[in-house]
Amino acid sequence: MGKVRWGIMGAGGISSKFASDLLQSTEGELLAVASRTPGKAEKFAEEFKAPKAYDSYEAFVADPEIDIVYIGTLHPMHKEGVLLCLNAGKAVLCEKPFMMSAQETEEVMAAAKKNNVFLMEAMWTRYLPPIVQAREWIAEGRIGEIKMLTANFGFDFGGDPKHRLLDKKLGGGALLDAGIYPISFASMVFGKQPTKISSNAYIGETGVDERFSALFEYEGGQTALLSGGVVLRTSNDAIIYGTKGYIHLTNFLFGTGAALHIPNEEPVLFEKKLPTFGYIFEAEEAMRCLRDGLKESPIMPVSETLEIMQTVDALRGQWGLEYN
Repeated sequence: MGKVRWGIMGAGGISSKFASDLLQSTEGELLAVASRTPGKAEKFAEEFKAPKAYDSYEAFVADPEIDIVYIGTLHPMHKEGVLLCLNAGKAVLCEKPFMMSAQETEEVMAAAKKNNVFLMEAMWTRYLPPIVQAREWIAEGRIGEIKMLTANFGFDFGGDPKHRLLDKKLGGGALLDAGIYPISFASMVFGKQPTKISSNAYIGETGVDERFSALFEYEGGQTALLSGGVVLRTSNDAIIYGTKGYIHLTNFLFGTGAALHIPNEEPVLFEKKLPTFGYIFEAEEAMRCLRDGLKESPIMPVSETLEIMQTVDALRGQWGLEYN
């Protein structure tokens, strides 16, 4: 297999970051981009040196030269785009939040299985070097048995009520745009979902959760304290506490660094300056899986994505939040 040929569905900001990172890849190349907004795909293709641009998703997925599609459309459009690709036999890397619900996730999983096609959630944080290092420290038993973690991600975009982040029909709110990161992080650390959830959300004037906090309790007494916000800036740190020490991930969402703290020892610091936005790592994982003939990533299996979406559904169920 030569260079993996990528297609990008959706020509917005997140796709621009992914395409920018892909330009640095030695294993893959951007072949095509698609947008239903007239002229947008052509402009995007010119900026990121893609030889093909499509104004039709149907024509895009019919291109036999595309090996895998990155989907960077708005949240409610993920299901349609993923199904189009899978039914056309295209491998898919779909941006978070993977779907709008667990039910939608089950639908696309069934389509991936039916078509025997690779499918993966683009939870880019999972592949950032500091988080990979944290997983290695945990596997080595450096902090002992994990008992508790805290993680938060919050930003203030300005609060424009007409922005997509506060639009209920577009899946706006803190849960899907910010909270999904600490929730997925907790799933990665504990390897399971909580048995009990206590949460609170502030529902703003547009009907979406502008901020939330949650306490997850797990079988065995482990706990996770998580929060997210779209009109509230937080520290964006994550701390994993074990019986022998703890790991502190500063600004964990962006892979700033990791520090291993063991009592009576000097902290072990891990820092790696990222040459890109950081999306290159998830792209490399997807390409590795394709080369190995895998249908999902062992680091971010679709079965875990489904479990995470079930947890997300449980949270918004507590708040009475519906996306319509």
